[in-house]
Amino acid sequence: MSFLLSVLRLLVRIPLLGLFLLLGLMPALMWINYQQGLDSPDGRRKAETATNRVASAVLRIFGVRVRLSGEPADGPVLIAANHLTWLDTFVLHSIRAMGFVAKAEIDGWPLARFMVRAGGTIFHRRGSHDSSQDAVAAMVARLKSGRRVAIFPEGGVLPGTEIHRFHARMFRAAVDAGCPVQPVMIRYMAGSARDDDVTFRSGESMPGNIFRMLARRGVEADVRFLPLVEAAGQPRRALADAVRAAIVACYDEAPAGQI
Repeated sequence: MSFLLSVLRLLVRIPLLGLFLLLGLMPALMWINYQQGLDSPDGRRKAETATNRVASAVLRIFGVRVRLSGEPADGPVLIAANHLTWLDTFVLHSIRAMGFVAKAEIDGWPLARFMVRAGGTIFHRRGSHDSSQDAVAAMVARLKSGRRVAIFPEGGVLPGTEIHRFHARMFRAAVDAGCPVQPVMIRYMAGSARDDDVTFRSGESMPGNIFRMLARRGVEADVRFLPLVEAAGQPRRALADAVRAAIVACYDEAPAGQI
């Protein structure tokens, strides 16, 4: 029965995804790029709205529902979230459009590359000091212009489902810009239990994960925007640890109704 349901999901979702990529995504990206190119508050607002809708459409195709708790901060703020799967980017963009900082390799991933480009992602090459410096400078400029920037401080989707150590380097942007950091906890739920199978399995490729996600049952993304953490004058390491601690406390918390 489980196998039959997986086949039925593929028969429905693959054509939907194909139609979306062919008829929906490209016009939406053209509209987003046009509005961003106007470099006006109204243009940015329209581009953000379109980005929200594109991300929400992708999540519906993959059977992902979003449950939001807390209030996303407005104005210049550094969003710092834990990272479990490539779907995290779409989940956050479906709530608020935000410019991500991401490793350069993501620009070659199917599906994900379209969203990160539309969202104005700042790319950096891991292991390159110059690239990190340039990324931080771009982050500071964006924050000082009054816009959000989002990071996954674990440095990528890592093996296992625990929340790994947060790298402190990118938190420098919040310190230099004098803006707060908003921790965001993301986890995926099936009923009252955490569903950890959304992340990459050992040796699984990006296309393989996409195909498996299309065949899976629906899942709920539990997203919590937590209280702001002031960054001005804070050591980067202490700031990264404080943000991680706030996220871990929610991530390990039993869901409502679970004993």
